[in-house]
Amino acid sequence: MPGTVTVTDLAKSYGPVQAVRGISFSIAAGEIFGMLGPNGAGKTTTLECLIGLRDPDQGSIEVCGIDAARHPREVKERIGVQLQATALQEQLSVREALVLFGSFYRNKADPDRLLERFSLADKATARFSSLSGGQQQRVAMALALINEPELLLLDEPTAGLDPQARRELHGVIRQLKEDGRTVLLTTHYIEEAELLCDRVAIVDHGKIIALDTPARLVAANKAATRIVLTTAVGLDQGRLAALGSVQSATITGTQALITTAHVNQTIIEVVRFLEAEGAELLDLQIRKPSLEDVFIELTGRSLRD
Repeated sequence: MPGTVTVTDLAKSYGPVQAVRGISFSIAAGEIFGMLGPNGAGKTTTLECLIGLRDPDQGSIEVCGIDAARHPREVKERIGVQLQATALQEQLSVREALVLFGSFYRNKADPDRLLERFSLADKATARFSSLSGGQQQRVAMALALINEPELLLLDEPTAGLDPQARRELHGVIRQLKEDGRTVLLTTHYIEEAELLCDRVAIVDHGKIIALDTPARLVAANKAATRIVLTTAVGLDQGRLAALGSVQSATITGTQALITTAHVNQTIIEVVRFLEAEGAELLDLQIRKPSLEDVFIELTGRSLRD
C-alpha cells in the first residue's frame, strides 16, 4: 500500500510527562494530512515515532503497508523526512549534501534535477550555512526527496520563514501531491492547514480532539457567523442588538460587529434598521467561522497561546 499510514493507540511519555496519549489515525495514499496544534501538543513526538527516532511506549505504526517496529530499515527506504531544524557539516556544499544523502539509499534521485526543481542550481556549490532561511528549507525538502519516497513527513516546514518563502514552500508541497506522493504535515499555522490539507487532525495535550476535512470541521463548528458593518455615523448598540435575529452586537466608532446564526434574515433586518436611522452603509463583510474558531471551541484557548 504505497504511501499509506496507519497509527493505532500510540502513546509516548518522557518521565511523568505524557507527550502522546493514545493517538490513532490513518492516511490514504496521495493525501496531504495535517496535524494542527500548539507547540507541545504532541505533534513532533508522533512524527518522531513514525520515522523511528523515538520508540513508542505502546501502540502500532504501519507505514506503506510495513510494520515500522519490525522493519524500520524498510520503512526508511520508503519515506522522506524534513524536521524542524536541518544541520549539515559546515564545509559541505548543497550538491555534496544531496550526493551524500543519496548514498544512504537503494533508490536515489538525480541531485542536479532536485537542484533545478527547488531553484537551487545557482547555490549548488554554496555552503549550507551561507544560505537564507528559505533556501535552507528548500535544501531540506530536496534532501527529503533524494530517495524518491512514497511518503513525506514534514515537521513545521515553514516555521520562521517570511511570507514569500512560506508561499514558495506551499507551492512545493502542493506539487508533491500532484506527483502522487503522500504528505504528513505538522503545523501550528491555521491558514497553512486550511490551504494545504485534505484532512486535519487537531491535536492538544497529546490527543486528537477532532479529525476531518477543514471544510467539515468548520461546518460543524457552533460559532456564530459575524457580520461587520461600517457606517457613516455611529449606531446605537442597544437598538442594533435588539433586532430579532441578532445574537450580539458591539459598536466601535462607526464599525459594528454582529453575531448571528441567520445571516440572510439579519442582513434584511440591518438594512431596514439603517434606513430607519438614516445611516449610510459604507461597507459590509460576512465572516464565517474559521478553523481557528473550531480550535478555540474545542480547546478553550487560542492556537498560539
